[in-house]
Amino acid sequence: MSGRRYAIGVDFGTESGRALLVDISDGAEIAAAVHAYAHGVIDEVLPGTSMRLEPDWALQHPDDYLEVFRRAIPAVLKASGVDPADVIGLGIDFTACTMLPTAADGTPLCMLPEWRDHPHAWVKLWKHHAAQPEANRLNQIAAEQGYTFLNRYGGKISSEWFFPKAWQILNEAPEVYAAADRLIEAADWVVWQLTGIESRNECTAGYKAMWSKHEGFPPDAFFRALDPRLEQIVDTKMSRTLLPLGARAGGLSQQAAGWTGLLPGTAVAVANVDAHVTLPVTGSIAPGTMVMIMGTSTCDVLIGERQATLPEVPGMCGVVEGGIVPGMPGYEAGQSAVGDIFAWFIENGVPAEYHQAARELNVSLHALLEAEAARLKPGESGLLALDWWNGNRSTLVDVELGGLLVGMTLATTAPEIYRALIEATAFGKREIIETLNTAGVPIRRLVAAGGLPERNRLLMQIYADVTNHEISIVRSGQAPAVGAAMHGAVAAGVAAGGYPDIAAAASHMGGLRPETYRPIPANVAVYNRLYAEYKTLYDYFGRGENDVMKRLRSLRHEQLAASS
Repeated sequence: MSGRRYAIGVDFGTESGRALLVDISDGAEIAAAVHAYAHGVIDEVLPGTSMRLEPDWALQHPDDYLEVFRRAIPAVLKASGVDPADVIGLGIDFTACTMLPTAADGTPLCMLPEWRDHPHAWVKLWKHHAAQPEANRLNQIAAEQGYTFLNRYGGKISSEWFFPKAWQILNEAPEVYAAADRLIEAADWVVWQLTGIESRNECTAGYKAMWSKHEGFPPDAFFRALDPRLEQIVDTKMSRTLLPLGARAGGLSQQAAGWTGLLPGTAVAVANVDAHVTLPVTGSIAPGTMVMIMGTSTCDVLIGERQATLPEVPGMCGVVEGGIVPGMPGYEAGQSAVGDIFAWFIENGVPAEYHQAARELNVSLHALLEAEAARLKPGESGLLALDWWNGNRSTLVDVELGGLLVGMTLATTAPEIYRALIEATAFGKREIIETLNTAGVPIRRLVAAGGLPERNRLLMQIYADVTNHEISIVRSGQAPAVGAAMHGAVAAGVAAGGYPDIAAAASHMGGLRPETYRPIPANVAVYNRLYAEYKTLYDYFGRGENDVMKRLRSLRHEQLAASS
C-alpha cells in the first residue's frame, strides 16, 4: 500500500463501457480501458434467433455490462501498476432509462433458457421507443385525473422512461411481466452485481420513474387507473427505499473482486446517470451552469437555486431535488440525437468522391466535412434543418417527430448539409436554454463535455454563435468516468482517504480547460435570423399545426405490418 489513493469510475455508454483509474487528490487520470459490447445495440434481430425486432426497438445483452467489469477494470490495474489496496472506491454511471426484468436473485430473464427467445425479457436500452402508445396513454390518464407530477417533467412522460417500458412488457408479454420478480434500472442492476445487494438510486427514480423526495412515487391508485395489474408495481417489482447520490451501496463482493482484481469490501457508490454524474467534473456545483454532455445524443443538466416552489419548465426531462447534487434541485433536458445525426449522414448521404478524398488525405470523413463546412459562412448554404432524426426530447417530448431539411437545390453539397445539421442541433439547444430562462431558471454559463467537443471545433463555435454564450470545456475527455470515480471517493469516505461530499470531491478532482469558444458577433446576428425561421418550423411541425411527420410514421408502420 502506497500513500496515494485512487478511485475507479466505470462509464457505461450506448456501445461500450469504459473504466478509468483516477488519483483522488487531483483528478489525474492514471489509466483507462474500453470494452466494446459484443452485442452492441440490438435493434434488428434477437441474438441466437432469426426473430426480427419491430421498429423503434432497442435492446442490449446484460452480460456485455459484466464483461466491462471483467475486462476493463483488470486492464487499468495492469496498465497502471497500482496496488488494488490503494483503490478505495468504485463508482458507475449508466445511460437511462435502461431497464430490465430479473428473477429475485438478480438473474436477467433473458439469461434463463425459458425466456431467452422472448424480446421483452431483454434489456430495454434508453432509446427503445416502442412504448410510445403506453406513454401517450399514461400522459392522458395523468392529465385527466389531475395528477400534478406531470408538471415536474414539462407536462409529458417520455416513452424512454421506466413505467411506459414496464407497461409495454405487461401489455405485450404478460407472461414475462409475471415472471419478473424485479424490474430495475441497468444502473442499479450492475451495482447489485458488484455488491450482491440490491439498491436503487434517487437520480434514476426521480428523472425516469416519476419519484420525488416529498411525494414518493405516484400513488397505487394512479397505477390502477393505468391498468389494474400495475397497481402494486412499486411494492412488488421495485422498491420504495432509495439511496442518495454519493452514498455507499455496499462493498465489493468476493465474486466481483474476482472479476475485477480489486479487494473484497472496496466501497461501491450508489449508481448514477452518465449525464448527471458529469456536472461535478466542472469543478463546481454552483447553480446556473448548464453542462451539455454531447455525444450520440446530448443531455443537459444544471443545478437550480433552492426555492420553496420549484419553477415548472415546459418540456424538461424533469426537476428532482437531490437528483444531481444532494439537497439541490437538479434540472435535466436533452436532445435525442446529435452525434447520431451526423453519423447517419456520413453513412447514408455522402457521395463517393468525399470518401475518396478522405482516404487520400488520411483523415476521417467527419474531419473532411468539418473542414469543408468551416469554409462556409452562416446562412451561405441556404439550408435549414429540424434536428428530430430520433424524435424530440426537449422541449416537445415527442419521439414521433422526424427530421426535416429545407432549402436544397441541385447545387447543394455534402458539406453544406453537414453544416446545416450541426446548426440544427445548436438551434435545438438554444430552444432549451430560452425555455429555461423564460421559466425562471437562468442559465449563466455553458460547459460542454463528452466526445463531440473533443473532436469537432466547428460544432462548438457554431454552438457559441447560435446561443450567444461563451462555452467552456470540461478538462477531462472522459468526464462521466471521472464523475463516477468522484462518487466512488465520496462513498469511500474521509476515513478511507476519500471525501465527505461531492462538493469537496469536485473542488479537488474537477476543472475546466483554459481555452473557451466565444461568440463571433457577425455570426450571432445571422444566426438570430436563422433561429427565427427555425422557431417557425419548430412550432409548425412540432406543436400540432401540421402533423404530417406523425401521419408518415403511422403509414410506415401500417405498410411494415402488412408486409410482415
